[in-house]
Amino acid sequence: MKPPKINWSEAIKPLLKKYKNTPHPLQSKNLYQQVAMVVLSAQTTDSIINQIAPELFKAFPNMQALSKATEDAVIPYITKVRNFRNKAKWLTGIAKQIKKDSNIPQNLDQLVELPGIGRKSANVILRFAGAPPEGVIVDLHVLRVAPRLGIASGDDATKMEKQLMEKLPKEQWDVGMAMSHLGREICRPKPECERCLMNKVCAFYNKWN
Repeated sequence: MKPPKINWSEAIKPLLKKYKNTPHPLQSKNLYQQVAMVVLSAQTTDSIINQIAPELFKAFPNMQALSKATEDAVIPYITKVRNFRNKAKWLTGIAKQIKKDSNIPQNLDQLVELPGIGRKSANVILRFAGAPPEGVIVDLHVLRVAPRLGIASGDDATKMEKQLMEKLPKEQWDVGMAMSHLGREICRPKPECERCLMNKVCAFYNKWN
């Protein structure tokens, strides 16, 4: 069946409303912790990061403390994390550049220049900081959910982010985090379509694709 023409700016409103105030699953208490946890979370589950974070931040409570640490000093706290040696290098590298919490950049261009931070990570950090969005968060959940809905296509995060930014006005760019939450709760690899608030406009559910 040929898909209808959908006004996504209108269709996405219920999803944005549902998850508007839902925080990211990483349980960080301040911007320093958010930066460190986002860097650690690549290819590792948020639950593992939440589990190891308290001891890590007890040892290195802020950017200044981390800036004085060696990679070898950080490694014992993050061995449960995938690629932990590189991540220890990235974390200490970031800290040595930034030096203190108040210097953490709150714009995308400066964030992506830091080691271990790409566009997705930068967008997550900006959302936590309450800074104006400069892009759309595209994680593994969004890569699954957006093509199912029919709002974007492909499996390249950068290209998908561009599609979403073109389809929606800037004030709706929090759609990435909203789709990520939907992907964790309902639109899992085996989706629970019947209870999804987006099923009326979903290409997968309506067999439009």
